[in-house]
Amino acid sequence: MQSSQKRIRRAPAFLACLALLCAAAVSALAQGGAMSPYQGEKDGVSVGGNWMEFQSEDKMTGAKRVRFELLANNYFKEDPDYKPRVELICEDGKYKIANFNPGVRIRPNRPPGWYGQPQIEVEVRVDDVHYFKGWNWMPRQALSMDKGTARGMIGAQVLNIALPTSGGRQIAEFSPAGLNTDEVHKMCDITPKKPSKD
Repeated sequence: MQSSQKRIRRAPAFLACLALLCAAAVSALAQGGAMSPYQGEKDGVSVGGNWMEFQSEDKMTGAKRVRFELLANNYFKEDPDYKPRVELICEDGKYKIANFNPGVRIRPNRPPGWYGQPQIEVEVRVDDVHYFKGWNWMPRQALSMDKGTARGMIGAQVLNIALPTSGGRQIAEFSPAGLNTDEVHKMCDITPKKPSKD
């Protein structure tokens, strides 16, 4: 009888310790990095501002890959658990592609471009420059960004991307300031450049 009473008294203390350990783990993860959503990548490290860097290696070719990711400040109404994101992908020290993933279903609204891929017209704001672009639609519900916007966002204070979704026209709002552009240059051989409207 006394043994079970001791166990009952110890249970709150055990639960309090467990909660404290979980909180510490979450705090450490938030400060020191983030788990990668992609298989084969190392956990992410902060590279300034809200940017995270994820590294991996192609198991067949040995190519070194780096992905810089920036999450939006807001959610789209179709999915309040997934923030839109932009990512800059580099391989063996060279820029490869930049993607915008809205996290919601999107449909092409423009005829195919040069490479025969369907496109979606997006409206982009990079600081005080505002323009429209046709970005290639990819089957995994992401868009391939143009290199000019990619170069603009890595040195910008403001990046907003508006596009039509199943919930109507929505704007993903990003705060790209603070990125370590020296790290991006080292890993991707790309530098910031203010985009033009053309």
